[in-house]
Amino acid sequence: MKKERFALACALSGMVLLTTSMPSLASPDDLLERGRYLVKIAGCNDCHTAGYSVQAGQVPEEKWLTGDSFGWRGEWGTTYATNLRMSLQGFTEAQWLAYAKSLKTRPPMPWFMLNEMKDEDLRAIYRFVRHLGPAGDPAPAFVSPEKEPLPPFALFPPAPAQ
Repeated sequence: MKKERFALACALSGMVLLTTSMPSLASPDDLLERGRYLVKIAGCNDCHTAGYSVQAGQVPEEKWLTGDSFGWRGEWGTTYATNLRMSLQGFTEAQWLAYAKSLKTRPPMPWFMLNEMKDEDLRAIYRFVRHLGPAGDPAPAFVSPEKEPLPPFALFPPAPAQ
C-alpha cells in the first residue's frame, strides 16, 4: 500500500511539475499573429476596412477595421460595416466572447460563421483588434428599407422564394 501511494504521489508531482514548467502554447505574440491572420483570411477586412478588396489587400494595417461608409442595401434596409476598432474598445474579452457567440445581425455580415468560431480564435481576434487601438470614425447608422440611403451602396436582389 505504501509503494502504491508513493508511486501515485510521484506521478502526480511529476505531472504538476510538467504542467507548471511548460511554456504557454499561446503566448501574447502568438495570439496577436493568430488574430492578424484570422482577420485577413476570415474576410473581416473585406467589409470593415475601406478599400481593402478593391486595393487587393494593400491597405496599411493602421487603417484596418475602421469601418466603411459603403452601404449594403437589400430587403432588410442598408447596413454599414462597423468600426471594429472602436466597437471592441467597449468590450472585455469575456463580453466579446459572449457577444460573438450570440450575435445575430443583418446581411451581409456572416454572423453565423462568427458564432461557430472557437474561443481561442475569437480571443486572438479580440486581442489583435485591441492591439491596433481605437481609430477612425463610427460607421453610418442603419437605414431602414423604406428610406433611400446616400451613395455609394451595393444593391442586393431580393432573396429567392423558398
